[in-house]
Amino acid sequence: MNTSTGIIGFAGIGAMGTPMAGNLVRAGYKLVVFDLDASRTTAFTREHPAAAVAKNLADLGAQSNVVITMLPDGKAVRAALCGVNDSFRDCILERPAKDTLVIDMSSSSPVGTRDLGKLLAARGTPFIDAPVSGGVKGAVAATLAIMAGGDAAIFERVKPMLAKMGGQLFHCGPLGAGHAIKALNNYVSAAGLVAACEALIAAERFGLDPAVATDIINASSGMNNTTKNKVKQQMLNGAFGAGFATSLMAKDVRTALEVVESTGTTPDLARHCAAFWTAAERELPAGTDHTGVYKLIRDKK
Repeated sequence: MNTSTGIIGFAGIGAMGTPMAGNLVRAGYKLVVFDLDASRTTAFTREHPAAAVAKNLADLGAQSNVVITMLPDGKAVRAALCGVNDSFRDCILERPAKDTLVIDMSSSSPVGTRDLGKLLAARGTPFIDAPVSGGVKGAVAATLAIMAGGDAAIFERVKPMLAKMGGQLFHCGPLGAGHAIKALNNYVSAAGLVAACEALIAAERFGLDPAVATDIINASSGMNNTTKNKVKQQMLNGAFGAGFATSLMAKDVRTALEVVESTGTTPDLARHCAAFWTAAERELPAGTDHTGVYKLIRDKK
């Protein structure tokens, strides 16, 4: 049993949280987990019987020396930690264990993260952000890139634990820096995906084999994550199952636009990209994988 961090409370046993928490259990950490969907925690503890299930969020906080949140967005994180309207009732920090440390590994707004940090600091609760990149595949393989913002000493303290979930760990700067670079990274990825889709659909209509066009791009300066890892694997074959929803990509691009605008940087492309993904989120069925944008662009008249 790894006792270097005490008991870890993991809130959010979803597509990413399940393998991430599982890797911590396999590494010998003592975990207590919670999810609003009880079937997820039941399935998790069936596979990892050493883990315990908290009765509710307050119970999770009361048992945990380190709390990890892996939730849909920053609003959900704040509500889980602080309760409705920051009431600190029926929430993780209602009656936390002594010196509980909070790590938000969700894709949250960096502006919201800094506001939340001020609230938690006033209550004496240490807090860092440490979002991830690499998708479900990276979460399963424990090869995620983890980008942390906040106190460097706290990051060093939890680094051995984070290393059980990720292969590349970065301390990015002050609180919110991890969430900022995560959103900006996904903006670059999202823009590259749209460009790749448009180029390959145009190539096919011009008479090229899109698979051959992809090979040429990958051997040339246009190669990006989409052309290398998604076009043949998810798009041309109609699989559309990379494991990251269109709605999540749209949220991350909107967050990136928020970061760009908050710094006074010209948001010309970011604004167009956010508008595109927001429209795609609206036009595609709920839950559609983000690679389904290829079909959306291809089928437009």
